[in-house]
Amino acid sequence: MTGAASPGATRRWVVVGAAGMLGTDLRTALAAAGQDDVRLLDRGDVDITDPAAVRDVVGTALSDGGHRGEAVLVNCAAWTAVDDAEAHEAAAFAVNATGPHLLARACADAGARMLHVSTDYVFAGTSRTPYAEGAALGPASAYGRTKAAGEWAVASALPGAHWLVRTAWLYGAHGPNFVTTMRRLAAERPTVDVVTDQVGQPTWSADLAGRLVDLVLADSPAGTYHGTSAGECSWFDLARAVFEGSGHDPERVRPTTSDAFVRPAPRPARSVLGHDAWARTGLAPLPHWRDALTRYLATADAPAVPR
Repeated sequence: MTGAASPGATRRWVVVGAAGMLGTDLRTALAAAGQDDVRLLDRGDVDITDPAAVRDVVGTALSDGGHRGEAVLVNCAAWTAVDDAEAHEAAAFAVNATGPHLLARACADAGARMLHVSTDYVFAGTSRTPYAEGAALGPASAYGRTKAAGEWAVASALPGAHWLVRTAWLYGAHGPNFVTTMRRLAAERPTVDVVTDQVGQPTWSADLAGRLVDLVLADSPAGTYHGTSAGECSWFDLARAVFEGSGHDPERVRPTTSDAFVRPAPRPARSVLGHDAWARTGLAPLPHWRDALTRYLATADAPAVPR
């Protein structure tokens, strides 16, 4: 993980979606930064689409009179089933847009700030150059539309009091993801076909979690940031790197195109995100994706098959 940039401040943290891949790594990052005033909430604790539940559970957690320093809510909760969102857009909207709106209102009522995690899918995925933080949105899928609506909801409810962090191609030890799948398939199949015509930025959830903590503790300016690893690659490139880093022959990964894997939701062909906004914080962008992958594969928390 990246090192913290804390000036010694203490916050009351409320983490929503705390049991997911990013939320689990965020708990570790907060502990490493000496932040011990943390309230962890997941779907069993609060339904973020229910106004009364958010007001009662989240509002109480944020405004608890016993906490020290400023309260910050980090929203890691999301509907991430991209294909299912095509058939269930209203349900995805409830989680990805209505939920963040209610959480942001709770923050506004409590005088708290909010860090909301979003996605590269809010862009069309056709740009030849990296998308700047302020680039026009153009989601091509239901999932992307709901996430874009969530961004707008948070920014509208908390002007000057929110951080919006877009990430992409997330992998880690605590949830299903492409890297874990490739490690499993390397042990099960003689060859694997992976697309070459989708390009993005693989990002280790532990690196991102550490940087989210850094962002808050550095008292960074409100606004939009891109929390993706440096560099870019195709899914084919990533699969080969996973095979090689796991001790398997990368030549077993064979190139193909998206035409061979028709899915309900369109995938961005090129969703590389720019990182210029980090200069405002005094923090460097995340490390290169190859460096992150090497560190991830070397950890004991990178199982070859899902637990």
